Parts: sequence; C-alpha cells; structure tokens
Amino acid sequence: MSEASITLPKEVKYTSQGQPWHKLPSLSLIAGVVLTVVGFIFQPGKQILFSYLQAFMFFLSIGLGALFLVIVHHIFDANWSVPTRRICENVAATFLPTLFPLWLPIAIFSGQIYDWMSGDTEFAVALEAKEAWMNTTWWWIRGFIYFAFWSWLSLYLRNLSLNQDKDGSSRHTHVARRWCTRLILFYAISLTLAAIDWTKSLQIGWFSTMYGVYYFAGSVWVTLATLYMFSLLMKKEGPLSTLLGTKHFKAMGTLFFAFTVFYAYIAFSQYFIIWNANLPEETFWYAVRDVGSWRGLGMLMIFGHFFVPFLVLLRIDAKLNTTLMVLVGLWAWLMHLLDLNFIIMPVLHPEGFSPSLLDISTWLMLFGLLTTLFMKSFRAHPAFPIKDPRLGESLSTH
Repeated sequence: MSEASITLPKEVKYTSQGQPWHKLPSLSLIAGVVLTVVGFIFQPGKQILFSYLQAFMFFLSIGLGALFLVIVHHIFDANWSVPTRRICENVAATFLPTLFPLWLPIAIFSGQIYDWMSGDTEFAVALEAKEAWMNTTWWWIRGFIYFAFWSWLSLYLRNLSLNQDKDGSSRHTHVARRWCTRLILFYAISLTLAAIDWTKSLQIGWFSTMYGVYYFAGSVWVTLATLYMFSLLMKKEGPLSTLLGTKHFKAMGTLFFAFTVFYAYIAFSQYFIIWNANLPEETFWYAVRDVGSWRGLGMLMIFGHFFVPFLVLLRIDAKLNTTLMVLVGLWAWLMHLLDLNFIIMPVLHPEGFSPSLLDISTWLMLFGLLTTLFMKSFRAHPAFPIKDPRLGESLSTH
C-alpha cells in the first residue's frame, strides 16, 4: 500500500471529552487513598506493606510488559503493531519512571518486608551462601540501576518515535532497532533480577531457576490483555477508529492466547522440576502453598489462569468478539493479581488466603495515579506513529 493511499483520521490526538470513564482514574485515586487510610486504621502492621508490594508488582509487570512489546516490535520490524505501538510506548514511558519513586517506600521499609535484611530469618545458611549478592546495600543499588535503565530506555524509544512524527525520517526506526537488538538481553536480565530481589527473596531460602521467566510470562500476558482492551476503547471513541481492523485485534488476541500457553508451560515446568528433584530447599515453597485455603487458590490458578482463557481463546472468532475479550481481559487482571497474592502473601499469612481491604485500596491508589499520568501523556502526543514507514503496510488487509 502506498503512502498516498493511507487514510488517516482527522484527529491524530485523543481529544474525546466528557466520557463517563474519564473520571474513573481520579475517582480510583481518591478512593484508594481514603480506603488505604481506613484499612490501616483497622488493620495496622505489616499488611499495608505487603499489600502495597503486591499492587506495585502488578503495575510494574504492565510497565515492563509494554516495554517488551515495544522492543519486540522494533527487533522484528513488525507492521501490524504500528497503530498500537504508541500506547505501549506511553505506558512504559509513564509507568516505569513513575514507579521509581513509588518503589522507595518498599525500599525504606524493606527491613519489615524482607526478614533476611533484619537477620531474623530461618534461612541463615542460605543467606550466608548468597550474602555477596543479597545484602541490603547492593539490593538498594540494584534497584536504582533497574529503574535508571528501564526509564531511560522507555523514554528514549518514545522520543525516537515522536521525533519521527516531526520529520518522517526512517533513521529513527533504524536507530530504535539497533538499540533494542543490543539491549533486549539487559532487559531480560534486569527483569529477572528485579523479580528475584522484590518477590522471590521474600523467602530467601528458596531456589528456582525459572522464577524470572515466570514473572515475565505473567507480565506480558496481562499487558496484552490491557493493550487489547485499551485499543478497543480507542477504536470506539478515539483517533484509532480508522486504523485498527480485524487483523490487529486478531494479532493481539493470538499473542494473548500464546502467552496463556507460555505462562502455563513455565508455571508447570517450575513445579515439575522442583517436585521431581524433591530437594527441601526448593519444595518448602510449594509445601507452604499446598495447605489450607492456599491450596484452593493454587487450584484456581490452574483453572482460572490457564484453562479458562485457553478454552475461550481457542476459537478464532472469540478473539474478535469484543464483549467476550473485555471480560477475558478483566479476568486476566484478576488472575494476575491473585497470582501475585499467591506468591507474596503466604509469607505474611502462612495459615491461609487472607484477603484484605488494603489489597484493594493500594491497587486502586496506584491504578488511579498511573492511569491519570498515562492519559495525560497519551493526550499530549499523536495517538499513533503518524509517519512510521510501516504504517501503510499495517493498514493493509493482507
């Protein structure tokens, strides 16, 4: 398709006003702050720290998932993802820099979250073996390095894209591809180490070689669900109305389906390897989560995180059923949040699944803040890469 035949929308920026959902982020932020204060009054102690960590890791996963989709887009020189790339660029460039100051409360109160930092841990032998890596000073430094890298890369890739909107030069595309090819390995390493530092190390004695990939798979999975839902919203009322077609939503749905299977494969592989080896320093993590109501939540992860979306998305036409996909997307949010609960909360509540108001309030608070900042960024720039050399090819039906 030639550039001259491309039909672009009249408005390249998102200018819709007055929609009921526009108030949702601010209402969520206010409700989250109020409910967090109320929840802390009625449930003082460590619960607020663990609930905040859970919410933080949820939105970090979306930010890192969005950054991954941008990186992969450039490496493979994809065309179908051109209209939705700006969404991922803005999510990554908004979430990741903002999450850095939001990480500081976790770092400041890390001694109350991670027992190995205070020395009051049952895994003293394991900690001694890992002391060169798992020490408080180096843990802090690594956190700064992770966010410096993620923030720089996400902002740099978006700036290249925005500069291309101005001059239309393909040089920006080539530069982005070179940087993404070089840095995808560092992205993978940083995500893996951050997941280990901030969640796996809650139980410092546990060993798993697959945990980083496990967090990565869940992150991209929930990000694809989010991208599908927001793209659908922008098609209905925004400047993407003439850009997004059947092939784009089918591609997003297919990727969502693929990562549903990939997540299940990684989750099963991690469990099977640990079960087969039957080493105490590995099996105890699952043993804690195989008693009481944690066992029930684990079974829900098997059926809800895998079988439900797998069976629903198995049909090709299901990926184009917008009502069904929104429901599956919201279900994916719930499953991902419960998956993080299954990872984090047994440290605080080994007796069983103990949902708290603070789990909901901290999530609402971060959702409101990050979504407000994202929408501000999304409105400030063209909603899609208006001069990307692949745009015409993306709009083709073939």
